[in-house]
Amino acid sequence: MNRPRVVAIVVASFIGFLVGEILALVLESLGALAANFPGGVDALSKVANPPWWANALGLIGLWIGFSSAIYFAHHEGRLATLPNQWRPKLSDLIYVVLGVAFQFLIDLAYKPFHFKSLNHPVNHLFKATHGAGFLAIAVMTVLFAPFFEEWFFRGVIFRAIAEGATGMSRRAALILGVLVSAVLFGLAHAEALQFVGLVALGVVLAILVHRTKRLVPSYLTHASFNATALVAVILQRAGH
Repeated sequence: MNRPRVVAIVVASFIGFLVGEILALVLESLGALAANFPGGVDALSKVANPPWWANALGLIGLWIGFSSAIYFAHHEGRLATLPNQWRPKLSDLIYVVLGVAFQFLIDLAYKPFHFKSLNHPVNHLFKATHGAGFLAIAVMTVLFAPFFEEWFFRGVIFRAIAEGATGMSRRAALILGVLVSAVLFGLAHAEALQFVGLVALGVVLAILVHRTKRLVPSYLTHASFNATALVAVILQRAGH
């Protein structure tokens, strides 16, 4: 079996991420023009809590970039698709519980530090969002974001390194793949306070992919992790 082209895949993933970021900016700019946003594109870039359509367009742009890297990895990078990687099993429901538990564990770990801006990512997405817009962003962040992120970070970057790294033992390649994919996952979110928690989550998700040889378990864990944060936002709003 041919090894994945590790360097080519990692470089393509980096380019795909950059392309996604650029497309996100382009789509957000077009959205600002179409919506006649007060102050235009420049004002939109400085808003702490952007409108739902800006967040939605930004996510779509990023996912297009991810998809290009995923395509390259499987078609040009010699990365084989995992058998039944997206086929669910009834027993996978345990990973929904794992995602909820891990969200509570992360919250508990951060609690002693009393960070005031710990909820910034959630507020950025949902604070200025209501009604149908809230529902749209909720679906995108709970169902679609984990899909693209798991395939990109775990299905491509982690697997390419773990299965294709040369000059080291298989165990060392596995550890390197887990750590690199987890750190990149944390960095991609561009949230300094959440970085450690995101890296920890990335480690767990990579281990799940390694152990199960599928992406469904990590997807469900990631999705329920995000969903738990969303439920907290809903409960907070209901309390007001």
